[in-house]
Amino acid sequence: MNKGCLIALGLFVGLLTVGLVYYFYTQNKKDPIVYEVEKPTIMDIVNKTVATGSIKPRKEVNIKPQVSGVVEKLFVEAGEMVRKGQKVAKIKLVPSQVNINNAQSSVELARIRLKNAERELSRQQAIFDQNLDVQESQVSNDIAAKEEERQRLLFEDGVISEQEYNRFKLDQQLAKTALENAKILSKNNLKQFTTDVEIREQELEQAINNLALLREGASKNSKQVSNLVVSTVEGMILDIPVEEGTSVIERNNFNEGTTIADIADMQNLIFEGKVDESDVGKLKEGIPLELTVGAIPNSSFPATLEFISPKGVTEEGTVKFEVRAAVAPQDDVFLRAGYSANADIILGKKEDVIAIKERDIVFQNDTAYVEVQVADQEFEKRVIQVGLSDGVQIEVVNGLDTLSEVKVVKKM
Repeated sequence: MNKGCLIALGLFVGLLTVGLVYYFYTQNKKDPIVYEVEKPTIMDIVNKTVATGSIKPRKEVNIKPQVSGVVEKLFVEAGEMVRKGQKVAKIKLVPSQVNINNAQSSVELARIRLKNAERELSRQQAIFDQNLDVQESQVSNDIAAKEEERQRLLFEDGVISEQEYNRFKLDQQLAKTALENAKILSKNNLKQFTTDVEIREQELEQAINNLALLREGASKNSKQVSNLVVSTVEGMILDIPVEEGTSVIERNNFNEGTTIADIADMQNLIFEGKVDESDVGKLKEGIPLELTVGAIPNSSFPATLEFISPKGVTEEGTVKFEVRAAVAPQDDVFLRAGYSANADIILGKKEDVIAIKERDIVFQNDTAYVEVQVADQEFEKRVIQVGLSDGVQIEVVNGLDTLSEVKVVKKM
């Protein structure tokens, strides 16, 4: 090997030696690791889940018209309180000419029927007053009575037998019964024609009212005005989706009709939201909730869970269950319908318990332990029994006190 190679190799070995010496020197100069410790604290631990949803009125009613037409006048605005029976809107009728013609024809037909019924009643009244329909029975009764009298005298004189006399006496009784039946039938016929006239009068009145309803939206003999839309409940007007001049359709068996106004009782509100399937098994009706509303920061509102849906719905790959809670009435804050809200559902709560951060616990199988400082930077493992956790803090049931110093485990 030539001299140049030896010199290069010597330099390389020298530099390597210097580097190793410097590395070990810097490693020895590093400060030793110092572990932080924390003492357990006395605190309240609340285990809860969150449901997202919105505030809604428990009872919301859509007010719809009884007739089709055009909104002529609106008497209320959104946000107003209304009473049951208060006017909400007036509808200007735009009746079909075909319906008007049919209604007019019905009126004329009802008048003709009424005149015929009155004429028949007048004829029957004259017959009743003159006893024309009982004359035949009256004559038969009179003849039978005279014959019975004559035969009675003959029987008393001994001219005829008692058996023969009884035959004439029976004929007279039958004639009398026939006369009484004829009188009853005459009265019944008169009542029947009177009732028929009353029925025809009602038919005419109804036909006239129907025609008035088509033309004016109200009948003359009724206090009800069908073209006036009134509130069916007491509450607040949430929305009026129509304006004056808007065409509307009446509610009937074939369509729902046009909504004139939405009315709700804003003193009886509920929260409707959804929770994940992993939490729904921990819920039960009657547990308390705390609502936070995005539009009202720094405030919470109490509620009580009253319904858990028996069926879940898949949303974005997860199964969620609908829940409903009754919101406690609020006097100082007005909760509006449709506010988005989050509900903190309290699954468990412990007050004034010893707690540490859950990050500092090491779990092995069913055993939980922490490292407790016994001397400066010297630690020993200690098995503990844990209880309720809120995801950050966890209750220590046994194994630690507030004087213990627990090694802080920093997650990488």
